Amino acid sequence: MSTAATYRGRLAPSPTGRLHLGHACTFWTAYLRAQEQKGVLVLRDEDLDPQRSKPEYAEAMLEDLKWLGIEWQEGPDIGGPFAPYRQSLRREFYLDAWRKLRDSGAIYPCTCSRKELALATTAPNDVDDEPLYPGRCRNKAEEASRYEFPAGVNWRFRVSDAEVIEFADQHQGSQSYVAGRDFGDFVVWRRDDVPAYQLAVVVDDAAMRVTEVVRGADLLKSTARQLLLLRSLGLPVPRYFHCGLVRDTFGARLAKRHDALSLRALRQLGQSPAEVLSLCNGGQS
Repeated sequence: MSTAATYRGRLAPSPTGRLHLGHACTFWTAYLRAQEQKGVLVLRDEDLDPQRSKPEYAEAMLEDLKWLGIEWQEGPDIGGPFAPYRQSLRREFYLDAWRKLRDSGAIYPCTCSRKELALATTAPNDVDDEPLYPGRCRNKAEEASRYEFPAGVNWRFRVSDAEVIEFADQHQGSQSYVAGRDFGDFVVWRRDDVPAYQLAVVVDDAAMRVTEVVRGADLLKSTARQLLLLRSLGLPVPRYFHCGLVRDTFGARLAKRHDALSLRALRQLGQSPAEVLSLCNGGQS
């Protein structure tokens, strides 16, 4: 268990749109937990998506976080021992992890087209989750060694069907997922030569010595996937704290398309940081 002297938390916003109330609630929780432990809070700019990440969003998210009163000790605007803190600058870290997974036989190249996947995949129970992969390319595992670089195909992590992945979440309690039922072989590197979220975050959390990951409950299932990656890469496992989701008046979880509830919009309406954060209580269950 982490001690006050070793606690390291993180903020991991993505500059693909304006931060909204849900982000504010989660990041404020991460800030408070680091404060309670007298630990270090790391800010990481998760700007991997080359199509949607924009400099103006990156600048706005720093401003919005500071407006809320959140402070961090390491990050792209401060520096520190683990710079760079922008994922777009950390490609070599991800490539090293991809090579380890390739060499160990944990991943395989997938050449399925989007059309083939649409016809063959099984819909997941969670509408926000990726479909279950049917395993069409599992027999290509032996071809992995032919690839010097990952570009051109999707690379999937092969899960052990029926393996039960369990973990104790610091907020949501005991969690259990079954590989092959709750999720299938998942992508760790995309055909457009971009490392997938699942791979990037485990590499970065380990490199930045994060001891507790605070994020939204919509990522609980991702934790199961990431635990498999951590095991395969021989990386330390952090604790996890998944906040409840903030939802709109229709019950849908907030997303960056909810411009009316963006922090920038709320600020323009004259709301103070305290007033914005007072809206978080209902989403942290």
